[in-house]
Amino acid sequence: MSATMKDVCAFIIWACFYIPVLTEWNTKDYLRREHTLVKPYQGSGMSVPLWDFVGTTLVTTSHIRLTSDHQSKQGAIWNAVPCFVRNWELHVHFKVHGSGKNLFGDGFAIWYTKERLALGPVFGSANHFIGLGVFMDTYSNHNGPHNHQHPYVSAMVSNGSLQYDHDTDGTITQIAGCEAQFRNKPYETFVAIRYQSNILKVSLDIDNKNGWKECFTVPNVKLPIGYYFGVSAATGELADNHDILSLKLYDLDTEDSKDDNDTPYTGLPEAAQMEEPRDRIDDQKGGYLLGSLTGWKLLIIIVLIVIGLGVCGMVAFIIFQKKQDYSRKRFY
Repeated sequence: MSATMKDVCAFIIWACFYIPVLTEWNTKDYLRREHTLVKPYQGSGMSVPLWDFVGTTLVTTSHIRLTSDHQSKQGAIWNAVPCFVRNWELHVHFKVHGSGKNLFGDGFAIWYTKERLALGPVFGSANHFIGLGVFMDTYSNHNGPHNHQHPYVSAMVSNGSLQYDHDTDGTITQIAGCEAQFRNKPYETFVAIRYQSNILKVSLDIDNKNGWKECFTVPNVKLPIGYYFGVSAATGELADNHDILSLKLYDLDTEDSKDDNDTPYTGLPEAAQMEEPRDRIDDQKGGYLLGSLTGWKLLIIIVLIVIGLGVCGMVAFIIFQKKQDYSRKRFY
């Protein structure tokens, strides 16, 4: 093969491998240190510069443990500086692990919200939040089977009027989701949340391949500037260690971010679409089964119960009549 042909082949190989990487990651993107949390974490005393932590959060030299592998724990860490970057990508280096083999939970959440530092029932943070929540749900003993397994990654955008419902694993308010086996891995695990030009994309690096794998992409998502980044976690009857090793926020250098005439969005968060609610079958727990059914399903159950009672009543009446006839015959 001639030298020219070798050069052409080498260029083709280079283009196939490197051009996709360059188009996915802009080398002009840069780290915003005021929204970044890396080792060493501690400043003077027990404080973490530019970050506040609440609940059971424990800062060590190697990781930030939001909850330990014990029941009924809540912990969170929040950035103290509001983010005014329009297009950004957040990389979260995390580790979820514990002694549970078949039963474990509950999981952790990554937040971009208006309010911060409030502990609550949604993976350790407040419900009816205003902003974006990305949920890393590990609760293995979930409320009845869905059409997905756990652990499960999902996203929710709320203007404060929506409620995250643990009984349905958040499927009635999520905008997208995917299964992801990120728990108890012997290697490092990462999640990337990218918000660019009103497109939300969540990717994972949990297979020890040193590369991102898309979880989901959702267009037409509006997130205002000036909100706060945070991470929270919770345990209930089941437990796990929820560790954060680093948070890195990158400012994406895009054409629309350079447009000074484009006014940043400051309205309430909104998403143009949500996934269709999914059918759910609850565990057989007596009246809890009926309590979880609504609409036409509940109507069908009630009709079947009424028909069943009617049939039982008719059978009982026929048996009673036969006994009466038998009793009369004994006197003839």
